[in-house]
Amino acid sequence: MTTTERTPRPTPRATSGPRDAVIRALHRQRRWLWLVFAVPAAVLALLIMVVLPPDQTLDNVGEWLFKVSPFLCAVPTVALFPRVKAAPALIALAVIAYMSYIDTEMVLRIQEFGRTVDTDPGAFEPVYQFELFIVTFIVLFALLAFRLGGARTATVLKTGIASILLVIAGVNDLTFWALNEVWSAGSRPDELAWASHIVVFVGGPPSVATAVVFMLVHVALAAAVLLLPLGRWVDSALGVAPRHRPQDRPH
Repeated sequence: MTTTERTPRPTPRATSGPRDAVIRALHRQRRWLWLVFAVPAAVLALLIMVVLPPDQTLDNVGEWLFKVSPFLCAVPTVALFPRVKAAPALIALAVIAYMSYIDTEMVLRIQEFGRTVDTDPGAFEPVYQFELFIVTFIVLFALLAFRLGGARTATVLKTGIASILLVIAGVNDLTFWALNEVWSAGSRPDELAWASHIVVFVGGPPSVATAVVFMLVHVALAAAVLLLPLGRWVDSALGVAPRHRPQDRPH
């Protein structure tokens, strides 16, 4: 062992700005803080998925925020979730939940759509509602595996926020426009009228160019979130030595 390796790294002092005070206060309550976000996430999800009727169209920004609120609460829930020894069992239970309920429910809704599409103008709305639920589940499942696999809260939180930005970026609306074989050559629409989450922000059905700009802005925001030195801010606020990348550690 070299002299450099024997010498302990000095521990920085905790900084004292308003941001650092908030970080320290949250850190002191970290064992149960995930429940503060888990409870509203569950309540809002039940309200949207069970109590309220499915609705494919958003009327305003407030409704958009309400519909995405379970996702916004679920991300910090996962980021703050304690890393427990039962992690493999939790991941396995999530897979069972997907295969036993989510997968089956989606098939049942598609079958119901096929039976009622000719008589019910809103037949697709339950399918659309559950498709959004599946997207959210997949993102949260990946974040949970990331967290239980050892990722720190700051990293999971950044990844989750970036993922939300990418989900709402409208990538699937553009691929639906580009790949849908319903439209023959030359009849592809000039506007993405179905992308109501873009409509509420731009004031009307977005053109293809507008949808592309909307997507690129969200991709840029996601990249900016991933580049935030959130972990460094937390270390500085708590007065601990910065964590090192694996290649920086002595062997």
